[in-house]
Amino acid sequence: MAKIAITGSTGFVGGNIAKVLQLKGHQVVGLIRREPASPLPWATELVDFDSVESIANGLSGVDAVVHCAIANDFNRLVDDREFAYDAFVGLTKRVTLAANFQGAQTILISTDWIMDGAGHLEPETNPGNSINFYGYLKGLSEQVIHDLADQGAVCRIAGVMGRHQTAAEGPRQQDVGFGYFVYSLVEALSRGDEFTVWTGPNVNQITSPSLAAEIGAQLARVIELGATGTFHLVGDDAIGRVELAERVCEIFNLDKSLLRQGLPPESELFPAPVPVDSSLANRHTKTVLNLGPTSLDDLLRAFKRELETGELGYLTN
Repeated sequence: MAKIAITGSTGFVGGNIAKVLQLKGHQVVGLIRREPASPLPWATELVDFDSVESIANGLSGVDAVVHCAIANDFNRLVDDREFAYDAFVGLTKRVTLAANFQGAQTILISTDWIMDGAGHLEPETNPGNSINFYGYLKGLSEQVIHDLADQGAVCRIAGVMGRHQTAAEGPRQQDVGFGYFVYSLVEALSRGDEFTVWTGPNVNQITSPSLAAEIGAQLARVIELGATGTFHLVGDDAIGRVELAERVCEIFNLDKSLLRQGLPPESELFPAPVPVDSSLANRHTKTVLNLGPTSLDDLLRAFKRELETGELGYLTN
């Protein structure tokens, strides 16, 4: 089994990845910049993320590092461009150099938002053409991996369903992306509340949804194989926002009549354009990682079991 470091292990995606890697028998250590308010379910190592040397010390004996950490104060990213660049591109460079020093594999968690939204089911070979600063910074971070990592992988994810593993509350509510869409929809309709599915030109309308636990399981395959290159850790199906809401109602046995459609509140708009269609294809990923089918219905059923039992469900063993 491998020893794997994770940046951003206190976050939604990073926490799910950490927990799945633990379940698969790997030794997990979260690289943190400050002590958490309460102990995490995995070991932690306090590091100075401004220092390559400090990060390298935190990676001592590590086989791979999964770089999940991001700055998600998007208004600050717009207002302070130097901070934004360093928080994404600079930090990715420092983590990569530290991993190279320790002979560890570097894996960057990237995003479907590197795409401009003009295509559909974009392949792993598409380098991206982002229409907003978040995707642009992620794209530059991907290039750091390609240029500097001695053994590097870029893993793009999209429309991530799941529950937060280290916070008492669940993920954020619906936003103009897909990241928290399913969870917030299930929560609302389970209470008998109406749920407005956001539509319009400022909303990400089509993606290829994935499940946080399944991302962790597929990521374990990347590490176990020592795979390099670009991978799309997403489900097999692309779907629109309204159609996804209806499919969730069917799988979760929820009242579809509670669904509404409408524009998002002005206060919830992303401070930049967003891709209309950010769906990703995964054919190359399936071949290299020897992955089986991950249909949307199967992912939704796995998430339903997770909510009912509290145990992470994933399709890739």
